[in-house]
Amino acid sequence: MGKDIFLKRVYDTPSTNDGFRVLVDRVWPRGLTKEKAKVDLWLKDIAPSSALRKWFAHDINKWPAFVEKYQAELKLNKSAVNTISQIASKQKCTLLFGAKDTEHNQAVVLLKFLQQLKI
Repeated sequence: MGKDIFLKRVYDTPSTNDGFRVLVDRVWPRGLTKEKAKVDLWLKDIAPSSALRKWFAHDINKWPAFVEKYQAELKLNKSAVNTISQIASKQKCTLLFGAKDTEHNQAVVLLKFLQQLKI
């Protein structure tokens, strides 16, 4: 893989070590200003569809099915995947997400998907 890709909650304090910060949520995080978030790119098109996000509703029991459905969406979303792939191939990149669960969210799935592409 090219440069490093990291995951971080968008609510956590931004750091110069984050590199290029990409918000991968479809909805802007509640209570967070654009200045405080320090997002370089809001790539909402790479997030799960609204229907998939609402269906999942962070229900851990739906996690395996969510992973499968979101990966299927990513395979059809070549434009957004190419955008993030190009960024990550050139520089350190941090995928930002708003979910409280740091192990079961779309950024985790997206990171594994990108790693399989071997950027």
